Amino acid sequence: MLLTLAIKNYALIDSLEINFSDRFSIITGETGAGKSILLGALGLVLGNRADLSSLKDEEQKCVVEAHFDVSKYDLKSVFEASDFDYEEVTIIRREILPSGKSRAFVNDSPVNLQELQGLANFLLDIHSQHQTRDLIDESYQIRILDAVAQNKELLAVFKKDLGVFKKLQKELQRLQAEKQSLLNEQEYNNFLLEELVQANLKESEQEELESEQEVLSNIEFVKENIDKVLALAKEEEIGILSSVNEAKNSLQKLASLSKEYQSLFERINSIYIELDDVVEECVGKQEQIVDDPGRLVYINERLQFIYNLQKKHNVNTVAELLDIQNQLSEKATKFDAIDSEIDQAEVQKEIVFNRLEKTADEISGSRQLTAPKLEQALLEIVRPLGMPDAQIQFEIKPLEQFSETGKDSVSLLFSANKGMKPGPIKKMASGGEMSRVMLAVKAVLAQSIDLPTIIFDEIDTGVSGEVALKMGEIMKEMSKKMQVFAITHLPQIAAKGNQHYKVFKNEVGGVVNSEIKQLDANERVVEIAEMLSGKNITDSALAHAQTLLN
Repeated sequence: MLLTLAIKNYALIDSLEINFSDRFSIITGETGAGKSILLGALGLVLGNRADLSSLKDEEQKCVVEAHFDVSKYDLKSVFEASDFDYEEVTIIRREILPSGKSRAFVNDSPVNLQELQGLANFLLDIHSQHQTRDLIDESYQIRILDAVAQNKELLAVFKKDLGVFKKLQKELQRLQAEKQSLLNEQEYNNFLLEELVQANLKESEQEELESEQEVLSNIEFVKENIDKVLALAKEEEIGILSSVNEAKNSLQKLASLSKEYQSLFERINSIYIELDDVVEECVGKQEQIVDDPGRLVYINERLQFIYNLQKKHNVNTVAELLDIQNQLSEKATKFDAIDSEIDQAEVQKEIVFNRLEKTADEISGSRQLTAPKLEQALLEIVRPLGMPDAQIQFEIKPLEQFSETGKDSVSLLFSANKGMKPGPIKKMASGGEMSRVMLAVKAVLAQSIDLPTIIFDEIDTGVSGEVALKMGEIMKEMSKKMQVFAITHLPQIAAKGNQHYKVFKNEVGGVVNSEIKQLDANERVVEIAEMLSGKNITDSALAHAQTLLN
């Protein structure tokens, strides 16, 4: 519910703040007084685009602020989804700076226009004779029927299952594509895997073979140098071992004299032990050195085989080849298991499909039962509004595939003339007829769901007398469950309001300013009398105005 509207520096408005009440509010004023400006300011709150032409004083910023009581709308989840701070009295503010930049705030938190528009849809609905596009939209037509049929819970269940169903469809497509891919590669992958298994690779094998290959390829050079080492080390009188041993014995004799000599002895003793160990190892190597051309041939062939495998798989190590072997093995296992996965996914899809069919049938059945009642309810409202021969029909047809709203298509058919078969409302209804049907729709919906505040902007254009009176009665009835505003030129409608606001121009010092005020009882009689007879108000007009108000 709209509680307060404050406007500064917008179009012809210097500054105003007005509080609104619940039920049915009337807004009147002469043409050009500023009613459209008021709606333009509210449009900014709804997230409409703005520009510098909106500024009355181009040196100052424009601010439009609206306070809404949202406590009855159950909007906490909407606020949470947009990451807004929830307040029962929510404040929306728009600012247009002299630079042309526009800013929007919800409860003092900055928001973008798309987020603001999403929230504003739950708060305020400005409806004019030219704003009936929703009614020609089939998705809106089906929402009308579902709202009256109380299908909200069934649709929530259906949409949840439809989401699961679509995920299962995508998963099946992925599995089937993966199976086809595996099938296309299976024969070649099996060949590669078998080749790697037969190769019987070991992770450190390449390094060991390359080392052995290096030795066998240089066997004479190795033998020559090992022999030389042993000759230098073991020659009896001047060999390295003999010389170091003599030095060790000499230092041993001095070791008992001081710690320094003891340390020198220990160091040379370590050298001798290490040197002796090296010599013994060289002796072992000398005994192992065998010229083995056959082994060298085997190593060369084995390494070439490993190198070929690495080139084929575009890798550099045996470890990487073993990784590829594991991957190919996993693919082979996956191919064996993928049929089982596909079967399981198809079973799950069938279960969800059957649930969807059942829920869709329930939704469709509810629509079929509700459609005639809704048609009759709309006709009871529309026919007294200057369309006595109107026909309204909700045409429900089954769909081949699931949609977001079940398995039906719904079309609103309309005819205003006797003997004319109803057709799609977008082709059959004039602007005025569309507007009156929309009024009937909103009136019926107000009995079924919590609608946001609605502002009817001169939808009574082109009607008068009993039709105007009936329109006023419909709006008044709607206001028992929601806040309703009517901007009107018709006294029959103006007299139905619970409160009455007048928009007028005020000129001070050559500057024109639009203002709005709530009329008291006497002012209201005068305003309605003026709507009846013009500026020259007669006694009969005053009496007629009082009669209408009573």
